[in-house]
Amino acid sequence: MGIERSFIPHTPVDAPDFEQIVSAYYEALYRFALSLSQREAQACDLTQQTFYLWATKGHQLRDKTKVKTWLFTTLHREFLGSVRRENRFPHLTVEDVNQELPPVQPIVVNQLDGASVMAALAQVDEIYRAPLTLFYVQDFSYAEIAECLSLPIGTVMSRLSRGKEQLRQRLAVTATEADQKIVPLPVPTNSKNKRNG
Repeated sequence: MGIERSFIPHTPVDAPDFEQIVSAYYEALYRFALSLSQREAQACDLTQQTFYLWATKGHQLRDKTKVKTWLFTTLHREFLGSVRRENRFPHLTVEDVNQELPPVQPIVVNQLDGASVMAALAQVDEIYRAPLTLFYVQDFSYAEIAECLSLPIGTVMSRLSRGKEQLRQRLAVTATEADQKIVPLPVPTNSKNKRNG
């Protein structure tokens, strides 16, 4: 996974095996990091840093059933720290006109692919993006999200509600743009005549 064994300190015997934890959570943590940072290199760095912190501090976790929550919480904190360090606080706003768009029809949602949905999620304000990603992509419960993001459950529910609305608006725009790009193909009559004529 790119983490050198020389950096892994000795941990107590009853601590979960480092390689098993990396194997179990690397992909999910990387996807979460990518959804937050929107950059592959930064997502890799955040994921590696999270496992480095687990290797150095994970033995302090008393409840070993909380490994998953600890990892996601740590990654989120590392992301917020990196944003502060870079002095870059991107805030994506939804244009006023988007609030007047019609709701997304179910048939349109069925036509959207995963990449379109992830692209729309990337345009949601960061404050809502983390809870949405944990809820929809990582299948976290409200309580797990609250613990990961160090927020009250009520705040999590509120951010999910507002985030869903922003996501819905972005998907409506995506669907409208995709609908405008769809050009019906002509019905073939006599292809030889069409080419020559």
